[in-house]
Amino acid sequence: MLRFLLLIAFSMTAAAQDWSNWRGPNWNGAVEAKNLPVKFSPTEKVKWQADLGGNGAATPIIAGDFIFTTAANAEKSQLLAICLDKNTGSTLWSKDAGSGYQANGDGTITALGSRSNYASPSPVTDGKTVVFFFGNGDLVAYDVKGREKWRHNIQKEEGDFTFQWTFSATPTLLNGKVYLAVLQRDEIVHGRGKDGNESFILRYDLETGNKDWKVIRKSPAKKESLESFGTIIPSTINGKMTLVIAGGDVLTGHEPETGKELWRWGTWNKNHREQWWRLVPSPTPGPNNTFLVCAPKKAPVYAIQVKQDGSVDLLWKSEDRGDVTSDVPTPLFYQDHYFVLSDVRRKLSKVDPKDGKVIWTVKTPGMSKYRGSPLGADGRLYFMNHAGEVIVVDAKDGKVLAQNAMAGDDDAYARASIICNDNKLFVRTETKIFCIAN
Repeated sequence: MLRFLLLIAFSMTAAAQDWSNWRGPNWNGAVEAKNLPVKFSPTEKVKWQADLGGNGAATPIIAGDFIFTTAANAEKSQLLAICLDKNTGSTLWSKDAGSGYQANGDGTITALGSRSNYASPSPVTDGKTVVFFFGNGDLVAYDVKGREKWRHNIQKEEGDFTFQWTFSATPTLLNGKVYLAVLQRDEIVHGRGKDGNESFILRYDLETGNKDWKVIRKSPAKKESLESFGTIIPSTINGKMTLVIAGGDVLTGHEPETGKELWRWGTWNKNHREQWWRLVPSPTPGPNNTFLVCAPKKAPVYAIQVKQDGSVDLLWKSEDRGDVTSDVPTPLFYQDHYFVLSDVRRKLSKVDPKDGKVIWTVKTPGMSKYRGSPLGADGRLYFMNHAGEVIVVDAKDGKVLAQNAMAGDDDAYARASIICNDNKLFVRTETKIFCIAN
């Protein structure tokens, strides 16, 4: 118990280094770090490894000496909320956080599609409370000792989700409030939901779990193009904190206190002709009130700038049918450039944020798809494919420095992003987390 209390005390002093949400302290996938390893394996430069007791794609988060993530144990039909010791990898607690609500009607937790389960969204934390969200709608908060503070099931309270695939957006935590955007189709899907369903944004109080408000977010998109799996990105724009949301063919900015829409830009879907353009990547903040937003499939990426007067302009877009595109990974902003990992073109590109000029493009190694979002740290880029191969690329010239195989026989669809904390890498395959350091 004394050791656990010491861990809690330490966590309160380490907030500056915390990786408390899935895209890191700056919400852009980048962090300052030194002396990170380049070449490693499950037995080389591994400080520890931890078995998570199930499968999942949630990117781990870190607060002080705690690591939080999720997993789904299909044999026991459990949705696990997990806390590990960052220094040793030992499990401090693991809770079955699932309510069982809407488990496909047959008690399973495989969700919609054989490649996914409900343990795909990442947790968020302020170092005292950690909030877990699962694809069946369970939103559960624990303190760092593992004591449940409150819970909701979004589907039970707000109506069944209407998504083609398993909903997996990660919540956003800002100033003691939890935000979640449910951008979904307005018609019945897979026999669930109802026609006329609306998309909405929710805000809950972190301490009490009370719902502060629900705001409807309207969109001109049609059918699957209404659906988004992205995360709300908080950003200071013209001195004012703004919640930035991509989905439903548009990018919008919202006031955190009320959810009121402040501005809107769109669309990448001309006349909303494409009806099957669900959106996965989140917006990536860049310099001078700019955001990079990815259109789906093999469409371009768009750089949007919010002006001083609140108007929104298109700064540039990438080439039609070009290499700078992303269907799933969220781009990275690092060392004054955007880095776009294209799962559909099997390319990685470095892009000037001012005009969209492509500095370099390299082919990604191997044949497996890359669905996790890239990390920028120590002058390098780190990203992983479905096969659990971690690729390391020099951020300056695009040279591939290493291809590190980290997955085991139980890993077939590794999709988590790699994170960095305390000059260490944390790699989450489907079933394990590795702490890697020189």
